[in-house]
Amino acid sequence: MSLRQQLQGTGVALVTPFKTDLSIDFTALGTVIDAMITGGVEYLVTLGTTGETPTLDKQEKLDIVNYTFDKVAGRVPVVVGIGGNNTAELVKDLHKFPLDKAIAVLSASPNYNKPSQEGIYQHYKALAEASPKPILLYNVPGRTGRNMSAETTLRLAALPNIAGMKEASGDMGQCMQLLRDMPEDFLLVSGDDALALPQLACGMHGVISVAANAFPAEFSGMVRHCLKQDYTAAKSINDTLIEAYDLMFCENNPAGVKAFMAEKGWISNQVRLPVVPLSAGIHAKVRAYLGK
Repeated sequence: MSLRQQLQGTGVALVTPFKTDLSIDFTALGTVIDAMITGGVEYLVTLGTTGETPTLDKQEKLDIVNYTFDKVAGRVPVVVGIGGNNTAELVKDLHKFPLDKAIAVLSASPNYNKPSQEGIYQHYKALAEASPKPILLYNVPGRTGRNMSAETTLRLAALPNIAGMKEASGDMGQCMQLLRDMPEDFLLVSGDDALALPQLACGMHGVISVAANAFPAEFSGMVRHCLKQDYTAAKSINDTLIEAYDLMFCENNPAGVKAFMAEKGWISNQVRLPVVPLSAGIHAKVRAYLGK
């Protein structure tokens, strides 16, 4: 089975639960992992930016990866996030991280440096040559400050160890260009929950979702309806989630989704600075939404 077939559907960019002292709450992480798998998601992404990786140290990242593999125990595929803006350091990480049980590595385009398109290409080329697992590109210009153009993505898609992409530019024209021109076996998934339905309708293969942390059954069900081209059923589910998307992302991710998950009793409502919890007014709206 190809990687594209194995990663169709819903992947969840897992949050990192914290205790009140801001240490990692592995018990809560286990609860979340079980809830995702029981809810029907197709795979998990650990150490994505939704996991607050900028504020995790190297040992914490290793502990999270190892715990996730142990807890998942082969029930669903696991993608490991290894990204950053120091190419040489990432190459070392690709050799140091425990990736034997991973199906792929998700790596966000470099942030802050704002490299040229050629710089982005050379960065990912170096990662692809070093990685023991297939690389999934991640274009998220709202966080990185630089869009990865369709032309750059297609150049990278021709390299042997680059297998797919999480696309979160919000540019539907760019997405459709990729869908038209990408290799047949290339995986293209949405990185934007609010745009997932129309992007799936255009031909994307799934979503790596934030919202599914709080609504695994609903969101993964919506995606499966889309993949079966039952857009009426998909829309009926998505319509109920539109307000949740707005509340999740109106201040900060993952503060928004963590508020939802805390209200469900899965985790404590803790984040690490510089992220802060949702403001009281928005959190009240989260509580009211769930009360419906």
